[in-house]
Amino acid sequence: MRTLLVLIAAAFAGALTLYGFAPYRLYGLLPLSLAALAQLVQRNPRLAFRIGYVWGVAAYASNFNWIYNSLHDIAGLPAMLAAPLVLLLPAYLAIWPGLACWLTSRIDSRLWVRWLLAFPALWELGEWLRSWVMTGFPWGAVGYSQVTESPLAGFIPIGGVHLVSWLVALSAGALVLLANGQRLQRMATLIGLLVLWSGGYWLQTVSWTEPAGKAYRVALAQGDIPQAMKWDPATFESTLTTYYQQVASTRADLMILPETALPVFLDDLPSGYLTMMAGDAQRKNMALATGIPRRTADGRGYLNAVVVLTDPALPSYAKDHLVPFGEFIPLPGLIGWIYQYMNMPLSGFSRGGENQHPLTLAGHKVAFNICYEDSFGEELIGPAAQAGILANVSNLAWFGKSVAMSQHLQLSQARALETGRFMLRATNTGMTAIVRPNGDIASVAAPFTQQVLEGMVQDYQGRTPYMQYGNQPVIIGCISLLTLAMALGAWQRRQQRPPPTPNQAA
Repeated sequence: MRTLLVLIAAAFAGALTLYGFAPYRLYGLLPLSLAALAQLVQRNPRLAFRIGYVWGVAAYASNFNWIYNSLHDIAGLPAMLAAPLVLLLPAYLAIWPGLACWLTSRIDSRLWVRWLLAFPALWELGEWLRSWVMTGFPWGAVGYSQVTESPLAGFIPIGGVHLVSWLVALSAGALVLLANGQRLQRMATLIGLLVLWSGGYWLQTVSWTEPAGKAYRVALAQGDIPQAMKWDPATFESTLTTYYQQVASTRADLMILPETALPVFLDDLPSGYLTMMAGDAQRKNMALATGIPRRTADGRGYLNAVVVLTDPALPSYAKDHLVPFGEFIPLPGLIGWIYQYMNMPLSGFSRGGENQHPLTLAGHKVAFNICYEDSFGEELIGPAAQAGILANVSNLAWFGKSVAMSQHLQLSQARALETGRFMLRATNTGMTAIVRPNGDIASVAAPFTQQVLEGMVQDYQGRTPYMQYGNQPVIIGCISLLTLAMALGAWQRRQQRPPPTPNQAA
C-alpha cells in the first residue's frame, strides 16, 4: 500500500508539470515538481527507478497529450490504436528520469553529494541524450519552462536551454537540502539559491548581440487552413486564393508564408500562379518566401522546403531534421502497416542536408528552420551566425486546439535568446509571432484566424556565448560533476568498511 501511495504521489508531481510550460507558464512548478520527485527518492531509495519512471510517464503524457489529437482527430487513426500509441513516447522518454533517480540513489548517501552534484548532472545528461538518441525529442526539457518569465532565462544566452535544465535540477536538489539538511547546510544552500536566481535577473539585462542596419517591416501569413482540408483537391483552389489575397493586400519589405502553405509540388503549381504571386510582390518591392514541397534534384524524393518566389533562381531551404513517424517512417517493415489507417500525405520526406546557407530576402540574410527543427538549438547556431534574423515556418494544424502551438512558441523564444536575434514565426493556424532577441513576444496573431501579422524588426550581429561553444561546456561540466560525485561515493564506501580483524589481516 505504501509503495502505491508513493507512486501516486510521483505521478501527481509529474502531471503538474504541464502547467509549468506555455501557455500556463507557472515556471516555479518545475523546480518544485523535481524537488518532490527527489524527496520521494530520498525517502524511498529502493523504489528510485520506479518513482522516476512513473513521474516521467505522467509528465510526458500530460505535456504531449496533443499526440492523440494528431493521430485520432486529424490523421483518422481509430481510437483503439491511437490511445496506446500516445503512451509509447512517454513510456520511452520516462526511462531517462527513471535512470537519473536510480543512479542518484546509489552514488552517495550524503545529501549534498547526492542532490547538488549527482542528481542535476544525471538529469541534464538524460535530457541531452534524449535530444539526439533515435533522432532526438528534446521537447519538454525542463529548461524550457523558464522561458522567459523566470530569472533563470538569463542564463540561456550563455549555455542554452541545457544549462537552464541543469539549473532547474540544481534548484530542486537545493530544496531537498533545505528540507533535510543540517542547519549550516540549509543556510549555505539558501544563500546559494538567492545568488543563483538573483544572478539570472542581472543576466537578463546583458545584451550579447547588437543591432545591424535599419529596421524594416515584415509580414507573416496565417492562412488557417484546417488540416483535413489542406490536401483535399476540392479545396486546393480555395487555399491558393487565400494566400494570393493575403500577398496582394500586404505591403512590407519581406513576407513569409507558412510550412507547405501551397499544398502541391513547386513544379506542379497551376500555370501562371507563381508568376502572378511573385509579380504582385515584386511590384511592391516585397520579397516573398513560402513553404512548399519540392522534388529532389534526381526526382526520386521530395523535400519540405521554403522557396524564395521573388528570386528568379528560386533559392530554397529544405528541412533536414525530420519528424520520425510524421515525416519519415523509421521502421517501415515493422510499423508501416499503421499508415493504411491514417490520412498522412507526404510522410516520406528526404533530408535537406546539413550546413545550408541562409536565404536572402530584401537584402537581409534569413536563417530558416521548419517546424520541429527549432527544438534543436545547437543545430541552428551555424546558420544563425551567418544571418541577421531567424525564421520558422510551421503547420501545427496537426495538433488541433491543444497546448502544442503555445509550447512550440516557447521553443522559438528559447532560440531567440540563444542566438540574440529576432525570430519570425509564420504558421498555418498559430502561433504566428514576432519574437525579440531577448525572447519576449513583440506581437502574436490570434490562433485559428486568417490574418497577416505585420511588424518592425531589425537584423542583429555578434555571437552569444552559446553560439560560440554550444552544448559542449554544459555536457563536459555535467560529466565532470558526475565523476566527482562517483569518486566521493567510492571514497565514502571505502571509509565505511569495517577495519580488517587480526585474523583477516594475517
